[in-house]
Amino acid sequence: MSKRIIVDPITRIEGHLRVEVIVDDDNKVTEAYASSTLWRGIETILKGRDPRDAGFFTQRICGVCTYSHYKAGIQAVENALGIDPPLNAKLTRTLMNAALFLHDHTVHFYHLHGLDWVDVVSALSADPRAASQEAFKYTDSPIATGEDELAAVQKRVAEFVKKGHLGPFANAYWGHPTYKLTPEQNLIAVSHYLKALQMQRTAAQMMAVFGAKQPHPQSLSVGGVTCIMDLKTPTRLAEYLQKFQEMADFVTRAYYADVVMAGGAYANEPSVTGGLGVANLFTHEEFQINSHEFLFESGVMMAEDVINLINGVAYNVQDLDETKITEEAIHSWYEDDEPLHPYDGKTNPKYTGFKDAETINDKGVLAPSKVIREDGKYSWVKSPRYDGKPLQVGPLANIVVNYAKGNKRVQKAVNDFLAKTGLPIAIVASTLGRTACRMLETKIIADHALEAFNALIENLKVDESTFTTYDIDRNKEYKGRYIGHVPRGVLSHWVRIKNGVIENYQAVVPTTWNASPKDAQGQRGSYEESLIGLKIADLSQPLEIVRIIHSYDPCLACAVHVMDTKGNELSNYKVNPNGTSC
Repeated sequence: MSKRIIVDPITRIEGHLRVEVIVDDDNKVTEAYASSTLWRGIETILKGRDPRDAGFFTQRICGVCTYSHYKAGIQAVENALGIDPPLNAKLTRTLMNAALFLHDHTVHFYHLHGLDWVDVVSALSADPRAASQEAFKYTDSPIATGEDELAAVQKRVAEFVKKGHLGPFANAYWGHPTYKLTPEQNLIAVSHYLKALQMQRTAAQMMAVFGAKQPHPQSLSVGGVTCIMDLKTPTRLAEYLQKFQEMADFVTRAYYADVVMAGGAYANEPSVTGGLGVANLFTHEEFQINSHEFLFESGVMMAEDVINLINGVAYNVQDLDETKITEEAIHSWYEDDEPLHPYDGKTNPKYTGFKDAETINDKGVLAPSKVIREDGKYSWVKSPRYDGKPLQVGPLANIVVNYAKGNKRVQKAVNDFLAKTGLPIAIVASTLGRTACRMLETKIIADHALEAFNALIENLKVDESTFTTYDIDRNKEYKGRYIGHVPRGVLSHWVRIKNGVIENYQAVVPTTWNASPKDAQGQRGSYEESLIGLKIADLSQPLEIVRIIHSYDPCLACAVHVMDTKGNELSNYKVNPNGTSC
């Protein structure tokens, strides 16, 4: 008899996500549903606003990648108005972006995704001396892995366990059969987990050098940047450089080394060597590093071309055709179901909720529960499609497409990693590959983003401009967009301006692509597709599901809501989206 497994909420992510799967008698997933369960309506709030304020509102879409939405809102309006900011502004934005990526990816691996690979309790039985020696297998200069340091970490974790105060390590699936690291390897990773908590502060300070603060930096403006004095002050430039180098050092000596370690340990674990999800890949250029060059390039690869690349035969990388992007809501909680281009997108909520299980054993539901409406709407996430097909976005797509396009920086990083681990290139098409590609993206930024820093220094010697003037004609209509690659994949903001204010605004975020529910043709988004065929060792501890979903670094609409432990509503609030008092 088939059974239904409900994981709600998925924790260690940004936002609110519920995953339901149906498994057969062999515990293999035969159907999957990803459901985002909270809506904010930022796009609705933007209507009628001054377009120059778009970035300041959109950065509140997320509490993690605030800079991504901030920059997207600014550049979408610049694109609509035909504004070309000075090179100094573009390079400064790149440096701020580097701070975000180094921060975001490091935090994701250690504090969100790392515990899917690392058995913290196992580290208690490790030999600190052996673990210290083990660390040298993955890098010539390991960090935070001296015998004394590892012994101190082990003692610290043991005290947590003894007191019953596991904190972030509580309520996990310790001892799960799909954990593959040795006790000594687990101890190394736990030490880096704690070290990464310190590195968060450095990364935030790096963003604040040019952004004034983090999160929610304040120095971007339509037309350029406002951090003029920071760019003219050598000590501020030196401060950024020092913090960048500190973060890059941690990426090389800890993050890179730990993924090499995990790659060897998990190379034969079926639950991570599958799970590619949607094989159609999409990325977009990002990280301008001089007047004419970007660190990453744009492209679309369909599934057959990805397979051909892996098999070493002829393949094709398509140029993006923006007119082929649509969003539909046949299974999303909105009124308008038809596929619409983002310029014409509609965001009118129509919440239909969940249904009661027909019986206590409805498809194996083992306790009274709400379940999704399989033939109806079940998520706040829409279904973006490209020429009618789902796409996967994110570091995996970015690295694979750029590798296929012959990006020399990317090809070197990938080839070096494969040589170091002994893994085949086919491993990229997996959960393990997606996690490795996120690390490789971070390493490429750590190795090359300072090219933008050097270009900025040279350009400031001959040009100090940071802003381009412009006018908004209230009698003219404008439309524009930002498309770029952010930590979780391709982000696009689409704006229409009329009578000097925003008439329509749509944000198609990376998680919209990856977490989309089924479309009218029954095609799954990448979250759902990556779970099909997964075998779960223990239905009461579905670590395999959580590990796959975490590999995408989910970032759903983030907001603060209040509930009690029984899930009852405590209060109900009505907010006027036009900003006036209710």
